[in-house]
Amino acid sequence: MKVLMVLTSHGELGNTGQKTGFWIEEFAAPYYVFADAGVEITIASPKGGQPPIDPKSESPDAQTAATKRFNNDKELQDKLAHTLKLSTVKETHFDGVFYPGGHGPLWDLANDKTSIALIEDFYKHSKPLAFVCHAPGALINVKAPEGEPFVQDKNITGFSNSEEAAVKLIDVVPFLLQDELTKLGGIYSKGPDWASYVQKDGILITGQNPASSEEAAKVLLEALKEQK
Repeated sequence: MKVLMVLTSHGELGNTGQKTGFWIEEFAAPYYVFADAGVEITIASPKGGQPPIDPKSESPDAQTAATKRFNNDKELQDKLAHTLKLSTVKETHFDGVFYPGGHGPLWDLANDKTSIALIEDFYKHSKPLAFVCHAPGALINVKAPEGEPFVQDKNITGFSNSEEAAVKLIDVVPFLLQDELTKLGGIYSKGPDWASYVQKDGILITGQNPASSEEAAKVLLEALKEQK
């Protein structure tokens, strides 16, 4: 089985002068779920090379078993430093795709034409897609085959307004994910803040927050096995 993981290339947190990027837990936990199951993993980002890491995800209170494993995994760190440019990958080479979050995707992947086309290709060919935390923001400009918003009438989750308020970034982010998914006709639901919560609607899998990343990866893995 072959899985593509797509990371953000955006590292600036709005106009705050602070840094953002992808959240390590949301990359590391799914990566190891796939790797330990023998999945072949390719990592890509819009600009290629080293994607920016959200510095807050490196703080002591954000560490998990997966991030600690990552911190000691020089081979994976090297692989991460050399992500492929998103424009060079094609849906035909993979069985499924996983988008980790962090705030970065709200700025670049939400509007990235290459990413949008890639997601549409995976969906057209009935290949499972998973998005965690802020990564469902990459879906807001994606269209379903009939031209309607991709998320319309789909059960979906993602980083909630209450979680965004808790990290004090309501006025910084370009849009509130919960509001945007709802506005586009998505059937948004959430679990308790910071607890694992995953929704599956057909081949679309979404996780609410960093704690949901491992479960979302496991659900994607099961979907891939079913297809095989």
